[in-house]
Amino acid sequence: MAVLNIAVAGASGRMGRMLVEAVLNSGDASLTGALDQPGAPSLGADAGAFLGRPTGVAITADLHRGLAGADVLIDFTRPEGTLAHLAVCRELGVAMVIGTTGLSPAHKAEVAAAAAALPIVMAPNMSVGVNVMLRLLDQAARALAQGYDIEVIEAHHRHKVDAPSGTALAMGETLARALGRDLKDCAVYAREGVTGERDPSSIGFATIRGGDIVGDHTVLFAGTGERIEITHRSASRANYAAGSLRAARFLQGRAPGLYGMDDVLGLKG
Repeated sequence: MAVLNIAVAGASGRMGRMLVEAVLNSGDASLTGALDQPGAPSLGADAGAFLGRPTGVAITADLHRGLAGADVLIDFTRPEGTLAHLAVCRELGVAMVIGTTGLSPAHKAEVAAAAAALPIVMAPNMSVGVNVMLRLLDQAARALAQGYDIEVIEAHHRHKVDAPSGTALAMGETLARALGRDLKDCAVYAREGVTGERDPSSIGFATIRGGDIVGDHTVLFAGTGERIEITHRSASRANYAAGSLRAARFLQGRAPGLYGMDDVLGLKG
């Protein structure tokens, strides 16, 4: 199989650097572009400088320059950045792996429209383990549909700007769908004061922010006399990078369309 040419958005951020390192260590992919926002201190620097490994790829805010020669762009930035990247990828025919969270329904509709012309993998979490957990949650929710209260608890680092996390919301959507509910009608995102008894049809969310927590997610099924907890903990962003590379490889030669990690991992059906 031909070497996969990959560009990385947000290349000087925490996740961007992890992606750059993963591409450089992959053996079957080449880093051809590194993007960051205008005014970023890293602009002009070699994308591998933080590793002491010169790549010859300078970090740039020029999207056309950064995407020239790329087969795939991996993007874990902010919604406004992702949409700007999407427009240029569509123009240049560059496939995308989108791990950006906080996308609104309107943003997602724009991605879906672009997928008519481009192959795109979009998922709120690129971790292989998290996506296996989503499948387990579907099975557990169907089996525990009666007599169990469901709560989603997530924890992330102090710098995360959206809450609940995109992964927690994806878990909530999976649970609601398995139970035949609509998450927007049954989600409870905050409790304070005299709330009354818990609605047994609700799915609760609790959010923790602090320190350098990479990402912890637990779904609690609380019944009478027992509790079942399904948990995923990330100790490093390396698992997100590994899943992103797996998604990028999946897109090689793929027809235009909007794909998820369940497609990448063969979990559909």
